[in-house]
Amino acid sequence: MTSALRVIGVDPGLTRCGVGIVDVRPDRSATIVHVEVVRSPTDAPVAERLRLIAAGIRAAVATHAPHVMAVERVFAQQNRHSVMGTAQASGIALLVAAEHGIAAETHTPSEVKAAITGYGSADKRQVQTMVARVLRLPELPQPADAADALALALCHAWRSGPIAAPGATASLTPAQRLWREAERATRR
Repeated sequence: MTSALRVIGVDPGLTRCGVGIVDVRPDRSATIVHVEVVRSPTDAPVAERLRLIAAGIRAAVATHAPHVMAVERVFAQQNRHSVMGTAQASGIALLVAAEHGIAAETHTPSEVKAAITGYGSADKRQVQTMVARVLRLPELPQPADAADALALALCHAWRSGPIAAPGATASLTPAQRLWREAERATRR
């Protein structure tokens, strides 16, 4: 599958770090390559937790050789402790990308949700549902961290990939086309 862009998406977290890899073809269709959640014990020292996350991301990169990495951009939340862990895991992901010479970009949660569902304020279930539909998965990716990592990879490929030929649905993402097709089917 040499004409596909292989993207690794990382949903950073100190306890659960989602890692998802997809191949996206020029027509924006996608296939899942790998998905996992790298976990670290909450009672371990932070340095050890970051080492475990780095090892998990490095293993995925070494095994699947992605072309580019997409990482969720850290945003301010109410809980500063949670933001700190997310920021640390994000830094680890970006470091691993640099170590392997992989271009890396960050995307906000609302950018990812809009690319996947067509709605920037979509909930976790909507993201999981669309990721499953786009990748033709028999079940919703679990936990949500896994779905978010796959969504990041898809978002990055669709936002940076080739533009489809002009037409009524050319500017729509595959997720938006699926929603449109579903709406048309229910009207019949």
